[in-house]
Amino acid sequence: MASSTERAPTRQVFVGDVVLLKDPEKSDDLIIRRLAALEGYEMVSNDEKDEPFVLEKDQCWVLADNQALKPKEARDSRLFGPVPMTDILGRVIYSLRTAVDHGPVENSPVAMNQDAPILAVELDVEEMAKNNKM
Repeated sequence: MASSTERAPTRQVFVGDVVLLKDPEKSDDLIIRRLAALEGYEMVSNDEKDEPFVLEKDQCWVLADNQALKPKEARDSRLFGPVPMTDILGRVIYSLRTAVDHGPVENSPVAMNQDAPILAVELDVEEMAKNNKM
């Protein structure tokens, strides 16, 4: 039995995971982006004018998966900078776009291993598709 002073385990996210986070520009909104770097990572730009920097404690860098988008269109860390880890609400494990276009999200190998039992036992795709208004 856990004592009252013990803390619940923290939610773990790993580089390569798709995460749900608070939108840094619109505090009431949520966005989904891929976690690209964590504290301690050195960030180097392709633009020689930008100075390299290291992500500080409890910071992360998120990127949109659509690489065809320009940074302003993608609305990711290239536009708004590092994100506090406290703004990450969790890892996305399944995507339901339409009743026929859905499936597990490709996350980091560690996360995929952790999420496999959840997807196998707890996910009711038919119920999600039925309730999804498209």
